[in-house]
Amino acid sequence: MKVLLVHAHPEPASFCTAMKDAAVDTLRRAGHEVTVSDLYEQRFNPVAGPDDFGSRRNPDYLVYSLEQRNGWQNGTIATDIACEAERVLESDLLILNFPIFWFSVPAIMKGWIDRVFLSGAFFGGKRIYDRAELTGKKALVTATLGGREHMFGTQAVHGEITGMLRHLLQGTLGYCGFQVLQPFFAFHVPYLSDAERQKWLDDYRNYLGEIETLPRLPMPSLDDYDDILRPLTQKPQPSLP
Repeated sequence: MKVLLVHAHPEPASFCTAMKDAAVDTLRRAGHEVTVSDLYEQRFNPVAGPDDFGSRRNPDYLVYSLEQRNGWQNGTIATDIACEAERVLESDLLILNFPIFWFSVPAIMKGWIDRVFLSGAFFGGKRIYDRAELTGKKALVTATLGGREHMFGTQAVHGEITGMLRHLLQGTLGYCGFQVLQPFFAFHVPYLSDAERQKWLDDYRNYLGEIETLPRLPMPSLDDYDDILRPLTQKPQPSLP
């Protein structure tokens, strides 16, 4: 299996970076081909803008998604975007590894998504969810948090963590057709002992050892909607909490 691991942490000695290294080692030992995009190390530019296109469909007014389609089709999109997009398209499994900032992803990871998840190449029109371009690929989110595990859940102070990241798990990955695997979260990591951190890393390695059989998160199927995406039945549709 070809794996693309996108890593976003500014500290090379961080626990999050140790998770990245553990994933690379574990997956390669299992026979998988692993490519890493380390966004801080690459100094990846997260700012989407007009300079992302060598030539423009409309030079007078920027509609970013339409210029993405034009740039991809005509080979005029910025080389850093094209490189990352090709890595995604060539992979069977995408892993996003990052620390959770403000119930979300770091800005550099969000910018990578904004620039690399190309309209026309990854999704477009009604080519979303199980009819999107990336259908058949898998995605796994692995993240670190400062909060304790009991702070997240149905009755917990912050609510369900999958609901917190619905914009990423469903609104980005599921939307583009990925089979989204049950995420892996490491909690309270800045405050743990070395032994506790090692236990998290061991658990993560074991988790990755089950990568072929990990459960998937529920996502909508367009078979349940009409041609303007109205539900065909009144039954509850799959969604994250």
